[in-house]
Amino acid sequence: MKYWTIVYAGLTRKKWRTVLTISSIAIAFLLFGLLRSVAVAFTEEVDLAGDDRLVVMSKLSFIEPLPFSYWQRLKSIEGVKQVAHREWFGGTYQDRSNFFPKWPVPPKEYFEVYSDLIISEKEKNDFINTRTGMVVGQRLAERFNWKIGDKIPIMGDIYPKKDGEMLWTFDLVGIFSNPDNLNDEDQAFLNYYYFDEARSFGEGTIGNFVVQVDDKSDNERIAKEIDTMFANSSDETKTGTEASFSKMFASQIGDVGFIMNSILSAVFFTILLVTGNTMSQAIRERTSELAVFKTIGYLDSTILLLVLAESAILCLLGAIIGIGLALFLFFGGGLQDSLYGFFGDIAFKPAIIGSAMLLAILTAIVSGLPPAIFAMRLKVVDALRRN
Repeated sequence: MKYWTIVYAGLTRKKWRTVLTISSIAIAFLLFGLLRSVAVAFTEEVDLAGDDRLVVMSKLSFIEPLPFSYWQRLKSIEGVKQVAHREWFGGTYQDRSNFFPKWPVPPKEYFEVYSDLIISEKEKNDFINTRTGMVVGQRLAERFNWKIGDKIPIMGDIYPKKDGEMLWTFDLVGIFSNPDNLNDEDQAFLNYYYFDEARSFGEGTIGNFVVQVDDKSDNERIAKEIDTMFANSSDETKTGTEASFSKMFASQIGDVGFIMNSILSAVFFTILLVTGNTMSQAIRERTSELAVFKTIGYLDSTILLLVLAESAILCLLGAIIGIGLALFLFFGGGLQDSLYGFFGDIAFKPAIIGSAMLLAILTAIVSGLPPAIFAMRLKVVDALRRN
């Protein structure tokens, strides 16, 4: 208890300095928790057995189209339950700030593969039977105050019509929802058959196929069979889970994992300097006190441990606050859903918390050891003369 009193007195000697130091460390660990969640998702191995849907894309690039004729061949593979496909439409609704994904899809098969998208049978049938049909997510419909029966004009920026017209007009025939993932409600689906017939180029191609399997334990076998089937053809394929496709899509901006880890390295280098400077300044201000401790019998090793204890409390308290805030933002603040929309399935794993605590201890040792060694080696005569 007497040692705790000494440590507490050291920490509260300059209260605002302690508060600001802990706040800086907390911000660093807040960033650590959030950025490491993304970095881990982009650097860990993809589990092919973790999803019942596989994405088949061109081996060259996700923007390279695949022949529509692959559809029936994919359906014939043993273990495949259903196959859908989609194409990136692009386009602008009124203003470029009104961005939302727009996908031409086969109306019937797409909602069979994505059974988690909830839509009434009537609206699904209207989508199937309406040549210019469009269905949108509930959140998207609320955002623009759309109602079934509205005509939605989309100005194309990739695909003009065969007559050269860039303006596409679609009939809103359905609104779907997904309470388990609200990000799905921020997109629109267009009738692929009308799109393919009306576009001026690329007819008979699709962007990628989505293969639903009967048993996700067969994912690896089916993925290999698909890529082997189209090997050495003019349109070779690359097959993976939806999670790996989302990561690949996001990684077009760069090596996301490397970017996140680089930011964290810079942040923690700065925090090391801040914490080290705080501890060094605190020790310099208390040289006379340390001399008194040594005079009354405190061992050099005890002085060393007392200084390291101060550093450890600063770093661990900051880490606990920072990771706590990160957990709150990730789960309570809806950040996980927001990240899913761009990066795919991002998880705040227990290993991140454990590594944060280890990093806090390491930071405490690296930043606290130099001033602790200085305090341990301090001679009583020199300390008293200095003051």
